[in-house]
Formats: sequence, C-alpha cells, structure tokens
Amino acid sequence: MTAKDRPAKTRRAPSPILRPAQAKYLETLRPFRDALVAEMEKYAAENDIPIALPDLGRLLEALAGSRPAGRILEIGAAIGYGTLRLARGAREGKVVTIERDPARIAVARQYLETGGVLSRVELLEGEALEVLRGVRGPFDLVYIDGDKRDYRRCLDLTLPLLAIGGYVVVDNLLWHGSIADPKLLTEGDTDAREIERFNPYFMIHPQLSTVLLPLGDGVGLGVKKKMTIREMGGPF
Repeated sequence: MTAKDRPAKTRRAPSPILRPAQAKYLETLRPFRDALVAEMEKYAAENDIPIALPDLGRLLEALAGSRPAGRILEIGAAIGYGTLRLARGAREGKVVTIERDPARIAVARQYLETGGVLSRVELLEGEALEVLRGVRGPFDLVYIDGDKRDYRRCLDLTLPLLAIGGYVVVDNLLWHGSIADPKLLTEGDTDAREIERFNPYFMIHPQLSTVLLPLGDGVGLGVKKKMTIREMGGPF
C-alpha cells in the first residue's frame, strides 16, 4: 500500500492521563470556550475525527502568541481545530497547514472563514511527506499531528525549515497510555509501535531541547537550538 492509498484514519478517545479528581479540578480552571471552538469539538466527536484536545489547543494558542507575526507550519489539519487555535494565537502571523483528506479541508475552510482567520491560512492538500518537499521556511512553530507512521520523516523534513529558537510540537506521544502500559495496547495497533520508536528519537535529538508533557494524549515540545561546532562533529 502506498502513502496515497492510506485512508484518513480515526482514533479512539484518549484514555485520561490524570486521575479523575485532578482532571475535574483542572476543568474548573479552563476559560470559557467560545461557540465556534465548542461547535468544532462537537463536530469532531460526532464524526469520530481526531483533533487536538482542549488543553493542547490552549498550548498551541499560547505558543503561537509568543510569535504574533510569525509563520507556522501544521501537519494534519483535519477540520481546522488546531489551525484555528494557532491562527488566533499568531494574530498577525500566517499558518501553512497540510491535510490529505479533501472533505476535511472543505470543512476546515468553512470553520476558518467563520473564525475570521482564513485569509491568514494556506491550506495544502496532499500527503505530508510529498507536500513538505515543496514547502519553504523559515517557520517559528511546527505542529506535527499527521500519520503516526510519518512522524520521524516529518520531523526530519521540518527541522531544517524551523528557525533557531522555534518550537516543534508533536501530539499523541503517550497514545492513550499504551506507550507506558502495554496492557492497553490493542492487537494490530501499528501506530503505537511507531510512536514508541519515535519518542526516544525526538527526546534525544541533538538539534532540540525537548520535554514530553503529560497533557492531553501526551505532547512533545521541542525548541530548536543553535548547535556548537562540537555538536556538529567539528574538531573543537
């Protein structure tokens, strides 16, 4: 099966990482979500479409807000939920987002227009690994939430496009808790194996300062650092 033959995938609702009492407390601290965000969350749940969980949405908006005029690259737009949060954060910035499902792109376009951010969003249709070859940087933030089998190649292709000091955010790195607890794995869950292999590659990547946050379904956050001659394999 080629990359083009892969169907758009759905996923299970993430298992909670926090204890119920902790999750309930944090829920009381979340600010009110406006009608559009709530509508998108409802649509995604009803149609079994994977989107960022609310806490990750807030993180994306906050990180994008630290670079209000920056450029952002998103891999895996789905219906544009993460795209909207990123565009809202980067108030004067531009978001370039990639999605392979034309039906989802159509839905995303409508939501982004309703949200008043469509003019700052470039929607690219196609397989991420193919589309990325034609994308030009630099970007201040890269958000990876596409096909889990492509995570490593997506990171390899996007790091050269990321500015020094820029952020890379990767979703689903705890994969419903199954990465830490194999008993939660379902038979044939190849995505879990791909993430299990990706995590150490991401966490010890020489070009990144990284942390894996127990947020949502597990969020990897990296900052691109300026490498020394020694780190690049030089003689000093």
